[in-house]
Amino acid sequence: MEKWNQSSSDFILLGLLPQNQTGLLLLLFIIFVFSLALFGNSTMIHLIRVDSRLHTPMYILLSQLSLMDLMYISTTVPKMVFNFLSGQKSITFLGCGVQSFFFLTMACSEGLLLASMAYGRFVAICHPLHYPTRMSKMMCLKMIIGSWALGSINSLAHTVYALHIPYCHSRSINHFFCDVPAMLPLACMDTWVYEYMIFVGTFVCLLFPFLGITASYGRIIFAVFHMRSKEGKKKAFTTCSTHLTMMTFYYAPLTYTYLQPSSLHSPTEDNILAVFYTIFTPMLTPSSTA
Repeated sequence: MEKWNQSSSDFILLGLLPQNQTGLLLLLFIIFVFSLALFGNSTMIHLIRVDSRLHTPMYILLSQLSLMDLMYISTTVPKMVFNFLSGQKSITFLGCGVQSFFFLTMACSEGLLLASMAYGRFVAICHPLHYPTRMSKMMCLKMIIGSWALGSINSLAHTVYALHIPYCHSRSINHFFCDVPAMLPLACMDTWVYEYMIFVGTFVCLLFPFLGITASYGRIIFAVFHMRSKEGKKKAFTTCSTHLTMMTFYYAPLTYTYLQPSSLHSPTEDNILAVFYTIFTPMLTPSSTA
């Protein structure tokens, strides 16, 4: 059994793509998606910042969502592209910790922020007279700070714990970034306590917010169903279905990955699911939530 010094040794990221022509074509596609995500989210942030008419709670929350998506996709894709093009697969121990921290922060914070946005839409449609008080700029600020704070605290706890696990098996992480479920099989200790932490964190940051979103949109759809205007009803149903599709696209694979016990994880399945919530969702956010 190979033992190694955590403070000086690197991890090895086995990556997502094969080192051949097919892998190169897929990499070019990922770079294209990455560019679209950067352009779309950067444009969204800029437009909201410069147009005073968009300085409303919902658009402020949307600008924060775009910022999170920018950081989210930038945490994983550039390193993956660099490793593929350079032929190197290593990532330092500290670099792995930093990548894990920012990834988990964005994943948790975005989950909470999406729930806040769903609540805002619920109030706007079902309780329009209460909207100025329930969704004031101060409340909006509290939602933003709460999302970032809870996401950072959750991420810090997981990252610190993960970096203190004694790793004594292979240093090869069967993933394209330092994802916690992919790191656990490398540990040479019983990680049931850590898996319990992951389970609790997933409920707090992903499952509960998603249930809140589902409840909010359920009430919205019920209210829309009783609208007299067929045109307004059709538009509202289209908007709601688009939002719910994007959010399911984000929550479902992420929750499934993190709620599974480490013994049931499949590296191939984890890599494929991770593409959805780390690469495609940030690209779709600007068009589906506006």
